[in-house]
Amino acid sequence: MHQIKTLLLFSQALFSKQNYMLQFNRKNYSNELLIDLYKTILKPRMIEEKMLILLRQGKVSKWFSGIGQEAISVGCVKALHNDEYILPLHRNLGVFTGRNIPFNKLFSQWQGKPNGFTKGRERSFHFGTNEYHIIGMISQLGAMLGVADGIALANKLQNEKKVTVVFSGDGGASEGDFHEAINTAAVWQLPVIFLIENNGYGLSTPSNEQFKFKSFVDKGVGYGLEAYRIDGNNILEVYDTIKGLAESIRNNPRPVLLECITFRMRGHEEASGVKYVPQELFEIWGKKDPVVNYERYLLEQQVLTYDMINEFRAAIKTEIDLGVEEVLEEPDVIANTETELADIYQTIHLPASVSYGNMQHVITPPATNKTSKKRLVDAISDGLRQSMEKHDNLVLMGQDIAEYGGVFKITQGFLEQFGKGRVRNTPLCESAILGAGYGLSIKKMKAMVEMQFADFVSVGFNQIVNNLAKSFYRWGQQADVVVRMPTGAGMGAGPFHSQSNEAWFFHVPGLKIVYPSTPSDAKGLLTAAINDPNPVLYFEHKNLYRNVELEEDVFDDYYMLEIGPARIAKAGNDVSIITYGAGVHWALKHCAEKNIDADIIDLRTLLPWDKNAVEASVKKTGKAIVLHEDTLTGGVGAEIAAHIAQHCFQYLDAPVIRTASLDSPVPFNLDLEQNFLPKERFKTDLDNLVNF
Repeated sequence: MHQIKTLLLFSQALFSKQNYMLQFNRKNYSNELLIDLYKTILKPRMIEEKMLILLRQGKVSKWFSGIGQEAISVGCVKALHNDEYILPLHRNLGVFTGRNIPFNKLFSQWQGKPNGFTKGRERSFHFGTNEYHIIGMISQLGAMLGVADGIALANKLQNEKKVTVVFSGDGGASEGDFHEAINTAAVWQLPVIFLIENNGYGLSTPSNEQFKFKSFVDKGVGYGLEAYRIDGNNILEVYDTIKGLAESIRNNPRPVLLECITFRMRGHEEASGVKYVPQELFEIWGKKDPVVNYERYLLEQQVLTYDMINEFRAAIKTEIDLGVEEVLEEPDVIANTETELADIYQTIHLPASVSYGNMQHVITPPATNKTSKKRLVDAISDGLRQSMEKHDNLVLMGQDIAEYGGVFKITQGFLEQFGKGRVRNTPLCESAILGAGYGLSIKKMKAMVEMQFADFVSVGFNQIVNNLAKSFYRWGQQADVVVRMPTGAGMGAGPFHSQSNEAWFFHVPGLKIVYPSTPSDAKGLLTAAINDPNPVLYFEHKNLYRNVELEEDVFDDYYMLEIGPARIAKAGNDVSIITYGAGVHWALKHCAEKNIDADIIDLRTLLPWDKNAVEASVKKTGKAIVLHEDTLTGGVGAEIAAHIAQHCFQYLDAPVIRTASLDSPVPFNLDLEQNFLPKERFKTDLDNLVNF
C-alpha cells in the first residue's frame, strides 16, 4: 500500500489533475518542423503496435515496448546532427527510426536474419551502426555510459564541435557505471548529455526502492555539472531543450544531466505484464500519451489535418507491411562453424615473421641494428613511447600516469612530450575508463588503459569481457584497446597487489592475452598489441621490471613481434617445459643448475596460445610439464595439459604434470609468499618427471 501511495504522489505532484494533458509551446518553429516531428513520433508507435500483434501471433519472440516514451527518443534524435552519436536503450525505437534506418533492416535484425546488423548474433537493439551513428546497448545497462565518454573525448581531442547523448533508465542509474561515467565526464569536461528516462520503475522495482533523492537534478550538484528536469512526454519540450543544450555544448564542451519524466505503458518486456503497477498510474499517464496529445495540438493549431494523418499513416503502414512480408520470407541464418570462429577477431594481414638477431617471429624489423641494455621496465616504456610517436591517434589513460609517470614510472616524461590530451590521469573509475577506451576506438582512435595493478581490473571486468571482447563478433566494430596489467607476486605486496589473474580472461573469446618474459619480447609485443585492432590484455610481471639479471641488448628502434607464436627459450630433447612470465626464468635457472636437457617453450601469448609449438615439443621429448605462477585450479595450465593429453597421448612417456601456486590468496609475509609460489615444487616435479 505504501508503494502505491508513493507512486501516485509522484505522478500527481508532477501533473496536477487539472493539467493531465500536455501543454505545448511551438516557439518559432516552422510548420514543416512540427509536421516532421509528428511523422517521426508516429512511426515508432505504429511499428510498436505491429510488433505487439506479431508477438501474439508468435512471429516475433520478444519485445521491449517503448509505448508512452516515444517523445524522448524522437525529440532527442531530431535535436541532434545526424553525425552525432546516440547510445540508446531497449525502449528507444524512435532513435533508430528517427535516423531513417529502413524498417526492413531493423526487422531483419529483430528476427535474427542475415540482413540484420549482427548476422543473427544479437537481438533487438543490441547492436551498433557507425553509418547511422548509433551505438546500441548491452544487457549490463550502465556499460554504455563510459563508452559515451570515450566518443565525447574523441570529439574533444579532434576539435569536432559535436555532442554525444547516452540514455539511462532510472533503475540503471543505480549502477556504479553511472557514477563512474558522470564523474569522469565532469572531471574531463566532456561534451556529453546523460539522458535519464525516469519512468518510475526498474523492471518491477519502483523508484522509491531504487533511490531516496527527490530528483536526479539533485545529483548534478554533487558531480559539479548542470542538471535539468523536463516533461519527457512533451516532444516539443524535449526537442527544444536538447537542441538548446546541444548548441551550447558544441561551443562550450561540458557534460549535462537531463532527467526526462515519463511512464512505461507496457511491462518491462511483454512477458512480464503490468500487474505490479497500480492501475491509477495508467489512468493518469494515459491522458499524457505523447503521440495523441501532440496530434491533438497540431490539429488545434491547424498545422495538421485528418487527411494528412491518414496519408502519413498509410505510408508508414505500407512500409511496415512490406517489410514484415519481405523479412519473414528471408532465409534464416545457416550456421557455419568456420565463419563463426573467423569472426572472433578482426583479421590482420601481416608480413611473414622472421628471426632477427636474438628475436623470434619478427614482423617489423628495426630500422637499424643499434641496441642498448634495457631492463623489462625500460623496454616497455620505450615501446610505449615509440608507439605514441608512431600513432598520433593513440591516447594513454590511467591513474597517476601523467605528472607522476605511473607508480612504476613507465610513462615518466610522456606528459612533457605528448601533452595532457594524450597522456591522461584518470579518476579511480576503471570501468568508465575501459569503456572510454572502447568509445575512442569507435571514433577510430587507439587507447592504452593502464591498470595500476592487474588486481584492480576486477572493477572493470564487465567492460572487458562483454564490451571489448564481444564487439567485433557482435557487430563488426573493432575494439582497439590495450590494457596494461602489472601482475605477479614475489614482492611481499599481499593479496590485492600480487594476483596472477590472466586465467580470468583466458576463457573469453575475442580477447588477446600477451605475457612477455624478456625485455626484447616486451617491447616488440607491446608495439604489436597497440597496432592490433583487437582488444589485448598485456601482462607485465612486476618482479621482472627492474631485475638486472634479465637486462639484455634491445633494439633501440621501433619493431614488432608477431602476437601468437611461442618462443623457444631453450632447445632440448628430454622434457618439455611449457611456461610463461616468471616461470621461464625459474625453468631456465633450474635446468642450468641440474644440467637438464629441456625444451623450454615460452608461450608469450596466452590467447590464442601456440598449440603447434607445444605439440611439436612434446612429440620430440615425450614428457611435458606446464608451469605457471597463477593458482593451480582452473589455471591456463589445465587447458594446455588437457590439449596435450588429447592430441599427443601416443607420444607421451609419462603423465602430463602441472605445477602452479597454491590454491589460496597471495599472502603478505615473504616466507608465506615463497611457500605459495611454485618455484620449489616445480624443481621437485621436474626432477621426478625427468626420472620417470
